[in-house]
Amino acid sequence: MQKLYGTVVPIVTPLTDADTIDTESLRRLVDHVIDGGLQCLYPCGTTGEMMYLTVEERKLVAEVTVQQAAGRVPVFVHVGAWNLKDTIELAQHAEKIGADGIGVVTPAFYKLSDQGLVDFYIAVANSVSRDFPVYMYAIPQNAINDVNPAVCEAVAAACPNVLGIKYSYPDFTKLQQFMLVKNETFSVLVGPDHLFEALCAVGGDGVVSGNAMIVREHYAAVWDAIQKKDFDLATKYQRRTNVLNATMCAINNIAAYKVILKDEGVIATSNMRRPMEKLTPEQEQALLARMKELDYKKVLVD
Repeated sequence: MQKLYGTVVPIVTPLTDADTIDTESLRRLVDHVIDGGLQCLYPCGTTGEMMYLTVEERKLVAEVTVQQAAGRVPVFVHVGAWNLKDTIELAQHAEKIGADGIGVVTPAFYKLSDQGLVDFYIAVANSVSRDFPVYMYAIPQNAINDVNPAVCEAVAAACPNVLGIKYSYPDFTKLQQFMLVKNETFSVLVGPDHLFEALCAVGGDGVVSGNAMIVREHYAAVWDAIQKKDFDLATKYQRRTNVLNATMCAINNIAAYKVILKDEGVIATSNMRRPMEKLTPEQEQALLARMKELDYKKVLVD
């Protein structure tokens, strides 16, 4: 079964001025990521404002992404939603349209027990084919619920198609504990970008990074250095991305990505799905000026 690896890009969801899905911009964005040498696409994730999209909008985004990618890179559609019914509907849709797999965030807002989380993931994994890859996804600082290695072990034991986890909290000890799941075959990717190199150095599979949409060259360089086991060079690239990412994430990272992608001509607007906030004109100007001051397309600087 296909696993996630390298730089997995949770793409933004481009919107029109009428607050509908901008499919033409989305197609350009898919090409932009693939042309940048990045490894996988991950539509409708946190960066894609998934919880503020309707089920039908999420299906459209998934369909366009899979169609435009056309097998050039794996596409894992994030399907976690506000309830189990919608999550299963989106999971089955992703398989039907030919996605390579799915990601599933923990249920949000209401606190669940560990057994409740196990039951949730088993229900989702069993709703699709036994050979259709599923990744768990935890971002406790947003979703309230968190998973631990015991939860992952129970889910993976019950569902052979649950291959790994994207963990978006910067707990390096826990990340390494996840790697022990399923006789040390559980695939682990990190959400916090600054841990990309470090995670891969101890056996992790990669990063899920919205920043990579903007600084594609840097993430391609980090991954190439990791593949060559040149960790001195990878560290230099990683530190450079850390500086650039801090600038993009200073106020509202998703809004910042849209501003820069619009400036580059990849998407048509920087609109956010309300109640998400856009950057103010002053913030946009400051962001673009600072990124250009940092020469953000240059992979290494003296």
